[in-house]
Amino acid sequence: MKNVQLIRLCMMAIAIVCVWEPVWACSSAVISGKVTPDGRPLLWKNRETGHLRNHMVYVKGEKYDFVADVNSDNFPKLKEAWVGSNVAGFALMNTQSYNLVRGDIADDDRGPKNGEVIYRALEVCATVADFCHFLDTIQKPSGIEANFGVIDAQGGAAMFEVDEHSYKMFDANDPNVAPHGYVARTNFSNGGELNLGYGYVRYLEVDRVLSKACAMGGITPQLIFTDIARSFRNNILDIDLRSGDFNYPKTSGWFTDQDFIPRNNTSCSIVVQGVKKGENPELTVLWTILGYPPTGVAVPLWVKDNLPAMMSYNEELKAAPLSAASLKLADEKVFHFKQGGGTKHYLHWENLYNLKGTGIMQQLMPLEEKIYQEALPMQQQWYQKGKVDMKELDALYGRMENMLKSAGVF
Repeated sequence: MKNVQLIRLCMMAIAIVCVWEPVWACSSAVISGKVTPDGRPLLWKNRETGHLRNHMVYVKGEKYDFVADVNSDNFPKLKEAWVGSNVAGFALMNTQSYNLVRGDIADDDRGPKNGEVIYRALEVCATVADFCHFLDTIQKPSGIEANFGVIDAQGGAAMFEVDEHSYKMFDANDPNVAPHGYVARTNFSNGGELNLGYGYVRYLEVDRVLSKACAMGGITPQLIFTDIARSFRNNILDIDLRSGDFNYPKTSGWFTDQDFIPRNNTSCSIVVQGVKKGENPELTVLWTILGYPPTGVAVPLWVKDNLPAMMSYNEELKAAPLSAASLKLADEKVFHFKQGGGTKHYLHWENLYNLKGTGIMQQLMPLEEKIYQEALPMQQQWYQKGKVDMKELDALYGRMENMLKSAGVF
């Protein structure tokens, strides 16, 4: 029996090694306020990229200022953003699609304008309708091949599949389009060529978690980070690394990094928590993990120009301190087998999560819980006041920064 199990695990590893996905392989969802506990829409993205060093930035836009995740190695030289929200409560993100544009196109050459579109739309759009107009009027061919998720301060929540010349909108508020109140996407589009693209296995996991959570009204930023952004479940293999079957003493504690939602090239995970219709848009929150989500901590950000230093660009680190710290931890403790090419795909699961409770994720989760304990009461106070108190926000950022620094997170 042990030999049979060993052979099965070996076959899994061989299959996994042979089908690596491209670098730009993100996971995302747009969630209607109809299925969240507080009635506020959510927009989530796990970002995979070759530009791992990221930071959050406040941008003075042409019409609307905004906060967004950007590449630390080429911003502001390139006016690109990858997920963000503006002062009007309009939030936008994308996942690269690989089956919308026909033709023999290298994966790296698809959607060259996606980041520019997010940057530009954040500074000129306020609603889902504005984004439709934006897509209608931009120059064609647009250089776009992506799924764009949008929420706004009017309760709008939609996913757009956009190619060089056209787009299709999937309204998360429309039960005929989204019967469970959400639209999820990875790296394929429903309107693209059948069975092409990437991320079908990741999509199954996102859909599995959200479909169960929406039935119980439990889709929150916390659930997304815990059960989706840091999920190590693979539906095709019917395994969950958290089961204990992949830790000492049953195995070596290593596995291969394939088709789990967090990946070795994940640069951030962000959940934008929007507002109810009629609420002040400045109450929008960007719950943000910079770096590899299993080695990072979620921090809430508001669309104000006083972003904490731990989330902002640091010249010495060439990234935000929390981004640099998370990536360093992942490199030294999780993806640290570096003997020859391709070895970065080996995941030291035992160091992330183990039966002793000493894994990196297990040690960071209590700290993240303390962040929630600090932030959620302030968030509720500001909902009641109808605005963000800037002095209280400065103090909150200071407390969170001191807490994480004292704990040695960065």
